[in-house]
Amino acid sequence: MRWRSVKEKNKRTGRKIERPEWDEYFCGIARLVATRSTCLRRNIGAVVVKNKQVLATGYNGAPTGLTHCDVKGCLRDKLGIPSGQRHEICRALHAEQNAFLQAARHGVSLEGSTLYITTRPCSICAKMIINAGVKKVVFEGEYPDELALEFLEESGVELRKMRS
Repeated sequence: MRWRSVKEKNKRTGRKIERPEWDEYFCGIARLVATRSTCLRRNIGAVVVKNKQVLATGYNGAPTGLTHCDVKGCLRDKLGIPSGQRHEICRALHAEQNAFLQAARHGVSLEGSTLYITTRPCSICAKMIINAGVKKVVFEGEYPDELALEFLEESGVELRKMRS
């Protein structure tokens, strides 16, 4: 694995060690979380962090107890709906939504947190990010929803793409 690293000296041994920077570390966790996705189109992972502590994680998939997309099939694919459109007919929740719901179930406030996500948020998730009090979004891949960018910019949420 290649990452942008921080070279530090071990205080006890004096040897140099190499570790990922914090953003790369949390993006790596988001990539791992995405491996649980059951979506046929995209595998997305999200990690909500505050003070370098993971508050919640989520991946895109059907709600608890419902048949997963990889078994049931994708209605949006069957209807030929392009990516970024008609979210309401999708069986799955987005990774951000599942992370936020996990936090809510456990009484965890996301105020002032950072969201690390494998793909830039859609406009629905952007609105949730704003109202959840998330202050920064770090993402890797693009998503075709320009309205989300407008919402996040207008609200003052910092949006940053990780370099490949």
